[in-house]
Amino acid sequence: MLEHLTIETFKDKVFNFEANKEWKFEGDAPCVIDFYADWCGPCKMVAPVLEELQGEYGSKLNIYKVDTEAQGELAAMFGIQSIPSILFVPKDGKPQMAQGALPKETFEQAFKEVLGVTKE
Repeated sequence: MLEHLTIETFKDKVFNFEANKEWKFEGDAPCVIDFYADWCGPCKMVAPVLEELQGEYGSKLNIYKVDTEAQGELAAMFGIQSIPSILFVPKDGKPQMAQGALPKETFEQAFKEVLGVTKE
Protein backbone atom coordinates (compact mmCIF):
# COMPACT_ATOMS: atom_id res chain seq x y z
CA MET A 1 0.00 0.00 0.00
CA LEU A 2 1.39 3.37 -0.99
CA GLU A 3 1.74 6.00 1.71
CA HIS A 4 -0.59 8.98 1.57
CA LEU A 5 1.06 12.26 2.49
CA THR A 6 -0.38 15.12 4.49
CA ILE A 7 1.29 18.51 4.80
CA GLU A 8 3.07 17.32 7.97
CA THR A 9 4.41 14.06 6.50
CA PHE A 10 5.31 15.88 3.29
CA LYS A 11 7.55 18.25 5.29
CA ASP A 12 9.27 15.28 6.97
CA LYS A 13 9.73 13.07 3.89
CA VAL A 14 9.96 15.38 0.89
CA PHE A 15 10.46 19.12 1.46
CA ASN A 16 10.15 21.26 4.57
CA PHE A 17 8.86 24.42 2.91
CA GLU A 18 8.56 26.17 6.27
CA ALA A 19 12.26 25.78 7.08
CA ASN A 20 13.72 26.21 3.58
CA LYS A 21 13.13 28.73 0.84
CA GLU A 22 15.26 26.83 -1.68
CA TRP A 23 14.40 23.26 -2.66
CA LYS A 24 16.00 20.77 -0.26
CA PHE A 25 14.93 17.14 -0.46
CA GLU A 26 14.38 15.60 2.99
CA GLY A 27 14.06 11.95 1.97
CA ASP A 28 16.61 9.14 1.96
CA ALA A 29 15.59 7.71 -1.43
CA PRO A 30 14.24 9.39 -4.58
CA CYS A 31 10.46 9.61 -4.63
CA VAL A 32 7.45 9.95 -6.84
CA ILE A 33 4.35 11.81 -5.71
CA ASP A 34 1.02 11.05 -7.32
CA PHE A 35 -1.39 13.98 -6.97
CA TYR A 36 -4.83 12.41 -7.44
CA ALA A 37 -8.51 12.48 -6.47
CA ASP A 38 -10.83 9.56 -5.74
CA TRP A 39 -13.31 10.62 -8.43
CA CYS A 40 -10.67 10.84 -11.19
CA GLY A 41 -10.84 8.01 -13.76
CA PRO A 42 -7.27 8.34 -15.09
CA CYS A 43 -6.03 8.45 -11.46
CA LYS A 44 -7.67 5.09 -10.85
CA MET A 45 -5.82 3.70 -13.89
CA VAL A 46 -2.44 4.90 -12.57
CA ALA A 47 -2.90 3.63 -8.99
CA PRO A 48 -2.33 -0.12 -9.64
CA VAL A 49 0.65 0.67 -11.90
CA LEU A 50 2.29 2.65 -9.07
CA GLU A 51 1.54 -0.13 -6.55
CA GLU A 52 3.19 -2.64 -8.89
CA LEU A 53 6.22 -0.40 -9.46
CA GLN A 54 6.72 0.13 -5.72
CA GLY A 55 6.79 -3.64 -5.32
CA GLU A 56 9.32 -4.03 -8.13
CA TYR A 57 11.65 -1.20 -7.06
CA GLY A 58 11.35 -1.74 -3.30
CA SER A 59 13.50 0.54 -1.15
CA LYS A 60 15.28 2.13 -4.15
CA LEU A 61 12.50 4.72 -4.30
CA ASN A 62 9.36 5.79 -2.46
CA ILE A 63 6.02 6.32 -4.14
CA TYR A 64 3.64 8.62 -2.29
CA LYS A 65 0.10 9.75 -2.98
CA VAL A 66 -1.46 13.15 -2.25
CA ASP A 67 -5.25 13.41 -2.32
CA THR A 68 -5.81 16.84 -3.90
CA GLU A 69 -9.27 17.05 -2.31
CA ALA A 70 -8.05 16.41 1.26
CA GLN A 71 -4.70 18.21 0.82
CA GLY A 72 -5.74 21.26 -1.20
CA GLU A 73 -3.03 23.47 0.27
CA LEU A 74 -0.31 21.00 -0.74
CA ALA A 75 -1.78 20.66 -4.25
CA ALA A 76 -1.95 24.46 -4.55
CA MET A 77 1.73 24.81 -3.57
CA PHE A 78 2.62 22.78 -6.66
CA GLY A 79 0.07 24.51 -8.87
CA ILE A 80 -1.80 21.29 -9.54
CA GLN A 81 -4.53 22.09 -12.06
CA SER A 82 -5.06 18.73 -13.71
CA ILE A 83 -4.85 15.25 -12.27
CA PRO A 84 -3.20 12.91 -12.18
CA SER A 85 -0.05 14.99 -11.85
CA ILE A 86 3.09 13.06 -11.05
CA LEU A 87 6.08 14.71 -9.36
CA PHE A 88 9.42 12.94 -9.82
CA VAL A 89 11.81 13.94 -7.03
CA PRO A 90 15.50 12.94 -7.38
CA LYS A 91 17.78 12.87 -4.33
CA ASP A 92 19.83 15.66 -5.88
CA GLY A 93 18.48 18.22 -8.29
CA LYS A 94 15.09 19.75 -8.97
CA PRO A 95 11.85 17.80 -9.11
CA GLN A 96 10.08 17.36 -12.45
CA MET A 97 6.33 17.25 -12.99
CA ALA A 98 4.46 15.10 -15.52
CA GLN A 99 0.74 15.12 -16.16
CA GLY A 100 -1.74 12.48 -17.19
CA ALA A 101 -2.10 8.73 -16.80
CA LEU A 102 1.37 7.54 -17.77
CA PRO A 103 1.99 3.96 -18.90
CA LYS A 104 4.30 1.74 -16.83
CA GLU A 105 7.12 2.01 -19.39
CA THR A 106 7.09 5.81 -19.13
CA PHE A 107 7.36 5.60 -15.35
CA GLU A 108 10.30 3.20 -15.65
CA GLN A 109 12.01 5.52 -18.13
CA ALA A 110 11.51 8.52 -15.81
CA PHE A 111 12.78 6.52 -12.83
CA LYS A 112 15.96 5.84 -14.78
CA GLU A 113 16.44 9.26 -16.41
CA VAL A 114 15.11 11.64 -13.74
CA LEU A 115 15.66 9.69 -10.54
CA GLY A 116 18.69 7.61 -11.57
CA VAL A 117 17.01 4.41 -10.34
CA THR A 118 16.80 1.04 -12.08
CA LYS A 119 15.32 -2.27 -10.92
CA GLU A 120 18.61 -4.19 -11.15
